[in-house]
Amino acid sequence: MLVVVDESGDSGLKIRQGSSRFFSLALVLFDESHEADAIDARIRQLRQELALHKLFEFKFNRCNPHFPKAFLQAVSAYNFFFLGGVIDKSKLPRTQFKQKGSFYKYVASLAFTNARPYLNEATVIIDGSASKDFQGVFGAYLRRRINEEGIRYIKKVKFQDSAKNNLVQIADMIAGAISRAFSDKLNSHHVLEIVKHRQIFVQLWPK
Repeated sequence: MLVVVDESGDSGLKIRQGSSRFFSLALVLFDESHEADAIDARIRQLRQELALHKLFEFKFNRCNPHFPKAFLQAVSAYNFFFLGGVIDKSKLPRTQFKQKGSFYKYVASLAFTNARPYLNEATVIIDGSASKDFQGVFGAYLRRRINEEGIRYIKKVKFQDSAKNNLVQIADMIAGAISRAFSDKLNSHHVLEIVKHRQIFVQLWPK
């Protein structure tokens, strides 16, 4: 089993000064490696269809606003599922979650706890933009927090550059779509609806 993970939003709490209101995390699950390979090939083909460079990275908040829709439509027919965790920072005390790592750990704990029934010896791949120190600490934290005695839901945790991994880019696009769905922007749910049939559960905290 393969699980790819990425985030959307930032750790800042000064929303009026430009910090994002929501911090979200998406877990994308593949039961079969051949399905992951097929969707990887489809994304490479999509770049050709959109006349993009073969190394173009799909990122929800940093590309043409039409690309997320085209991207999710292209992958929606493939056999994957996703879960998400979202923090609404507008409802948090200012003393809570001052560091990005604490945001990431808390939301990952929410999402992976909900994913437990679907995990079996999973290899988890996470966007590798974080520091090496955080990567080492977080990998150990995740296995300790989610695995149980005699049950290894998570086999290993890897960090890879999202620019070189199409599957991590799926997690980025879905995390961005989740954050957008909780926003008050016009037609905010529209993009996430494209892959709604692949959604297992998305948890908002605090409610």
